Amino acid sequence: MDAHAAQQAVDAGSKFQDLAWMVLAAPLFCGVGGWFFARRNPSLNAALNIAGILIGFVLSVVLLGVVDGPSTATTPFHWLPVEGLDISLSLVVDRLSVSMALVVTAVASLVMVYSTAYMKGDPSYSRFFSTLGLFVFSMLGIVFAENLVMMFVFWELVGVSSYLLIGFWHAKPAAGDAAKKAFLTNRLGDFGFLLGILVIWGVVGTVSIPELAAKFKADHGLLGPMAGIAGLLVFLGAMGKSAQFPLHVWLPDAMEGPTPVSALIHAATMVAAGVYMLCRVFFLYTATAGWPAPLAFLGDLQASTIIACIGGFTAVLAALIAVQQNDIKRILAYSTLSQLGYMVMAVGLGAKAGTPVAAMYHLVTHAFFKAMLFLGAGSVIHACHHEQDIWKMGGLWRKMPVTFWTFLIGTAALAGLPPFSGFYSKDDILAVALESSPILFGVAVMVAGLTTFYMSRLVLVAFFGPSRSDAAGHAHESPRPMTVPLVILAVPSLAIAWFPLADYIGGQFGAHGHAKVVADESARVGVAPMLEGMSAAVNDALFGPFNHNLLAATLGLFAVLLGASLAWAAYGNATKDPLPGLLGRFARVLRNRFYLDELYEGIFIPLHDFVGTVIDWVDRWVLGGLVIRGAHGSVELFGRALRLVQSGNLQTYTFLSAAGLAVVAWFILR
Repeated sequence: MDAHAAQQAVDAGSKFQDLAWMVLAAPLFCGVGGWFFARRNPSLNAALNIAGILIGFVLSVVLLGVVDGPSTATTPFHWLPVEGLDISLSLVVDRLSVSMALVVTAVASLVMVYSTAYMKGDPSYSRFFSTLGLFVFSMLGIVFAENLVMMFVFWELVGVSSYLLIGFWHAKPAAGDAAKKAFLTNRLGDFGFLLGILVIWGVVGTVSIPELAAKFKADHGLLGPMAGIAGLLVFLGAMGKSAQFPLHVWLPDAMEGPTPVSALIHAATMVAAGVYMLCRVFFLYTATAGWPAPLAFLGDLQASTIIACIGGFTAVLAALIAVQQNDIKRILAYSTLSQLGYMVMAVGLGAKAGTPVAAMYHLVTHAFFKAMLFLGAGSVIHACHHEQDIWKMGGLWRKMPVTFWTFLIGTAALAGLPPFSGFYSKDDILAVALESSPILFGVAVMVAGLTTFYMSRLVLVAFFGPSRSDAAGHAHESPRPMTVPLVILAVPSLAIAWFPLADYIGGQFGAHGHAKVVADESARVGVAPMLEGMSAAVNDALFGPFNHNLLAATLGLFAVLLGASLAWAAYGNATKDPLPGLLGRFARVLRNRFYLDELYEGIFIPLHDFVGTVIDWVDRWVLGGLVIRGAHGSVELFGRALRLVQSGNLQTYTFLSAAGLAVVAWFILR
């Protein structure tokens, strides 16, 4: 029986692998096919790319139904077997990868449908969809990667495709600059990630994630004094992709790309890759603290503590900046930064509890409602003839009812208002923070209040009051290909947290989530038990967070109500922004994003140019001139001098030989 059960497990793993390979391959094959065979037929190209993502989505749903337990199933193709290192092309299929694949394919398919109307008439319509397909393939590669090297390869492919999508309108200088800024900023983080992979391989001897997890489970001190360095170097990769301070500056500028790109890449998937990667290698942050000799003064400080502090600081910084932004997409961009800080903080704090479930849970819920908010912003921009300043909008709630109500649902979910999904996932983060760090708990509560304030400000200014421009006055509802994805995304934004999602993800780490634990009434029959079970499920869905941690849920809800009240008092009937008059110079500092871009431009760019100039001088005059040309010149000069001696005169040779013998004799006899 044991052998039979083992064979069944192998067969099941093989089936999981086949499905996972199909999920990964479908966007690539359809995208490549669309580019080569339907490039001149934009509609067919779009249809092929959408079909590839939908196939991936359906197969991800199937995997969600059949994959159970924290175990993984891998069937490697040995790609680079060298002495001491075996890099394989293999996939890891478990609850974590399946959950993320479902998010990526679900959001991507809706964004692509939305794009058929938003990008209609664009001369590069086919290029847009093919590049989106490349991005989705690359993102799924990160999700299913079995080893760190394979993950890094797809990590770089995501960076390349995001560069192409941010700079999609390449004739627009701002878009080109934003693409270069994103690419270069991410390279800094990626370099740290690569160094971290090398450190881990050098100490442990493998890059396979399941093997690493098993070894760390058996020995938490496996990395010894390199534990802290390895954890922080890997985190540098997440700092770049997930835009954590100080590598956050690329994300707001990336809004220069088309709005569907913002919805897919900079709200739901690419920026979430860093958080997902941290959850995938979470065992690094539960390792025994260790630092090399120069950093021994750090003692027992965990890398996870540093990560939690950076995440909390990013969350506050971005939320404060969002308060004084007027561009609708930039407000959402800084909101994304803030929520990513929330997730990173939850990863760091989760090290004490031994599980990053809260971070992954919020990643999933945030992906749906933030994608809906970005697509809603795109609908508004489309209706207002590409106007993005919220103070030139107003009165849109009557003209765009579908966009308004879905945007309102997304705002409520982002703010964390019950019973919307963001309330439950945010409560998990607040509960973890309260149990691990009272200071960061206070930071998280403050961010919750700020989030509600700036999102309420956006809704009140953009959708209510009088029309403040001709574009807003003549606005109308967007076409169905744009509104239907909004309605579909509104469903998970409202109800996804009512399912035991946190428990499903928690099973990956041998833990359970807190947001919703449904009583098992499936074995009971009859009307009364059924009604009783439904009542228990609804009660837990509505009041589960309060039952789990009353203080965290209460203070979080209080912050939401306070933020909404302050926003209503300030912007309920405002014709202009009252905050500059109340905050004075600080409002200008917020509006100019704490002058961080100017600081980078004034300090780091000149420093970079100076270092580049010095290196160029050293390369040109020291290495190229003194070392290379100097060695060449010295040899040539010595050769010329030696050639003068070779005169071909026998008397000269005899004289030199005698002189040489005389010198030797003198040294011997003196």
